[in-house]
Amino acid sequence: MTDAEKTQAREVSLRRIGRLFRPYRWQLTVVIAIIVASSVVSMASPFLLRATIDDALPKQDVQLLIWLTAGMVGVAVLTSAFGVVQTWISTKIGQQIMHRLRTDVFAHLQRQSISFFTRTRTGEVQSRITNDIGGMQSVVTSTATSVASNLTTAVATAVAMIALSWQLSLISLVVMPPAIYLTRRVARMRRDVTTKQQQELADLNVVVEEGLSISGIQLAKTMGAGPALTERFSSSSTRLIDLELRAELAGRWRMASMSVIFAAIPAIIYLSAGLPATSGAMTIGTLIAFTTLQNGLFRPLMGLLNVGVSLVSSLALFARIFEYLDLPIEVDDPAKPIEIDPRRTAGHVRLEDVTFMYPGNERPAIDGITLDVPAGSTLALVGETGSGKSTLGALLARLYDPDAGRITLDGIDLRDLRLADLASAVGVVSQETYLLHTTVRENLRYAKPDATDEEIEAAARAAQIHELIAGLPDGYDTMVGSRGHRFSGGEKQRIAIARTLLRDPRVLILDEATSALDTETERAVQRAFDELAKGRTTITIAHRLSTVRAADQIVVIDAGRVIESGTHHSLVADNGRYASLALAS
Repeated sequence: MTDAEKTQAREVSLRRIGRLFRPYRWQLTVVIAIIVASSVVSMASPFLLRATIDDALPKQDVQLLIWLTAGMVGVAVLTSAFGVVQTWISTKIGQQIMHRLRTDVFAHLQRQSISFFTRTRTGEVQSRITNDIGGMQSVVTSTATSVASNLTTAVATAVAMIALSWQLSLISLVVMPPAIYLTRRVARMRRDVTTKQQQELADLNVVVEEGLSISGIQLAKTMGAGPALTERFSSSSTRLIDLELRAELAGRWRMASMSVIFAAIPAIIYLSAGLPATSGAMTIGTLIAFTTLQNGLFRPLMGLLNVGVSLVSSLALFARIFEYLDLPIEVDDPAKPIEIDPRRTAGHVRLEDVTFMYPGNERPAIDGITLDVPAGSTLALVGETGSGKSTLGALLARLYDPDAGRITLDGIDLRDLRLADLASAVGVVSQETYLLHTTVRENLRYAKPDATDEEIEAAARAAQIHELIAGLPDGYDTMVGSRGHRFSGGEKQRIAIARTLLRDPRVLILDEATSALDTETERAVQRAFDELAKGRTTITIAHRLSTVRAADQIVVIDAGRVIESGTHHSLVADNGRYASLALAS
C-alpha cells in the first residue's frame, strides 16, 4: 500500500479536529454572537427596501425616505464593523491553532528515535510541517466562522423569505436536494486529489533537499548528475501541475450546473409573479425584496456547501498530520524518573547481557555483551567496520534502547533517567560532524546556551582549535556555512569536540572522533583528551589503534560479540584478533 493509500485509509474524526478549537471556545462564542447579530441586523435591509418602494416613493414621503435610506446605510456600517471584529478574532484563533499544530508536530518528532529518521526522508518531514499544515490554514482559520456565519445568514434569510411569501419560498428551496448531492460528490473527488497532491509536494521537497544541499550539490557536480536531477525535479513539478488543475477543476462542471439552476430560480419567481392567477398576490416592493433575499440566500447556501467540500478535502491533510502526532515514542522519558545531578555523576558504566537488533535485520547488531567500565577509567572499542562498535556507542547515549539486557550509569538503568539528565552526563563526539549554519560561537554555545565567552574559548583551546578560530577575520563570530563546509574535516571535528567538552560530561564517548585529523593534530587533540580524561569515564571507538594503546581496557568486537578484552600489551601477547589489527594498522 502506498503512502497516499495509507493516508486515505486513515479515518480522521471530526470530533478530534473539533478538539483543536476547544481551548478557544469562549472566543468562538463571541464570534458566533457577533455573526448572529450581524445576520439579524442585515435582514432589515430587504424590509427597508420594500418600504421604500411601496410606501416612501409612491407617497413622496421625504421624511420616511430619509429614515429608510439612513437605516440602509446604518445597517451596512454596522455589519461591516461586525465583519472586521469577527475576522480579527477568527483569524487569531486560526493562527494560534496552526502554531500549536506546527509546534506539536515538531516537538513530537524531536522525541522520535534515530530509527525513525533513518527510514524517513528529510523532505517528507519538512513537507508535513510546512505544506500540509499550511494547506490547512484556510480551513482552520475560517471553517468554524464560515459555518456559523453562513448557517445563521441562511436561517435568518429563509425566515424573512417565508415572512414575505411562503409560496415563493417553496419554489426557491427545490434546488437544495440536488445541490447537497452534487456537493458530496465534489468533496470526495477533491479529497482524493488532495492526498495525491500533498504526496507529490513531499516528493518535490525531497528532490530539493537532496539536490540543493551542499552535500547534494557536491555529489551532483562530481557525478555529473545535474541534468538528471533537473529532469527529476521537472517531472515532479509537471505532475504537480496536473494535480493542481485537477484540484481546481474537480467538480467544476457539477458546480457550474448548480449556478445555472440558482440563476434560473429568480426567472421562475418573476414568471410566477406575472401569471394571471398570481399577479395580484403581491406588491412590486415585496417581489423585489423577496428576490433580493433569495439572491442573498444562495450565497450562504453555496458557502456552506463549499465549506463542506473544503473540510472533506482537508481530511487528507489532517490525516497526514495526525499520523505523525500518533507515532509512538520508542525512546522516551520514564514515567517516574530517578533524580540525579549530572555534574556529580561518578561515571561508572556497566552493560549487562545487552542485545540489540535493527528493525528488518536478521541478526543482532549487538549480541549479549557484558562490560564493566569503572568510573574514571578508559575503555577502547575496536573491531572491523560493521562489527557493532558505533551501535554500542549509540546504546550508551540512549539513541536506541536494547532489546534485552540493560545499561547502567552508577547502577541506574539508563531507561530510568531523564533524557536531558543523561545528555548532560554522557557526551558524544561522533565521526559524522554536523555544524549549524551560524557562527562558530553559536555552534559551540549550542551545547551550553548559558556558556560564557571564556568557557567557549577554554573548550576550543582544549580541542586545539582556538588559535585557528582566533586567526579568522571575524574570530568566533565567523559563519561556518551550510553544514560547516567552510572548514576542513579536521577543523570541523575539533569544533565538534570543543562543543561536547563545553558541557563537561562525566562520561565521554568518542566515536572515531579523531578520524578526520592528520597525525600531528591527532596527537595534539589526544594529549588534550588525556588531560580531560582525568576524573571522567572515556569510551573510545577507534580504527586507529595508536589512539587507544594507553586505554585501561581494550575490547575487541566482532559481529556484535566481545571476542577479546584486556590491555594493549596483554592482547598483543595473546596474538589474537587484536594483534592482527595492530599489525595491519
